[in-house]
Order: sequence, then C-alpha cells, then structure tokens
Amino acid sequence: MRVHNCMSIKETKNGTIITIFVKPNSPKFTVEVDVNEIIVHSTEEPVKGKVNKEILKEFSKLLHAKVELSSGATSRQKQLFVQGLTTEQVALLLNC
Repeated sequence: MRVHNCMSIKETKNGTIITIFVKPNSPKFTVEVDVNEIIVHSTEEPVKGKVNKEILKEFSKLLHAKVELSSGATSRQKQLFVQGLTTEQVALLLNC
C-alpha cells in the first residue's frame, strides 16, 4: 500500500481510498484539500443518506470513475473507494 503526499489518499490493489471530512448544509458543494485532510462541503442535510448520495455523485463526476462509500455512512468522517485509479491520478484530479 502506497501513501501519497496528501495523507488522505491511500492506494489499494483495485483502486484508491480517500478519507474525507464532511461539513453538511453548506451553501455550495466544494472540496477543500490541504496536506493533512480533504474537507467536503456538502449542500445537503445529513438525513436519509442525502449527503452520501451527493458526495458519491459529485466525486464520480470529478474523478471520472466509480466511487463507493467504504465506511462512515453515518459519520462526518468517511472513506470513499475509487475504483481503478491510482493515488497519483486521484491526487492530480483533486489538486493534492
């Protein structure tokens, strides 16, 4: 397993895992990246999986890949699995 400079991205055998911290009820959906974490500002309320659906949809569009929620369904800290991309590819697309 390789860890990229952006500590929230880890490569696995079949893709990459991204650890994010979510801030719901934001005015605009944005992804904020710094060296230690990736903060996602979601426009949805944290009810009935709305935030998770928005995150998966937006990350799939952003990364041009299949994105699944691997952990954190009811938490603000979540792990996303990006199928078929390396850490370098994900970091480049996220500007890490």
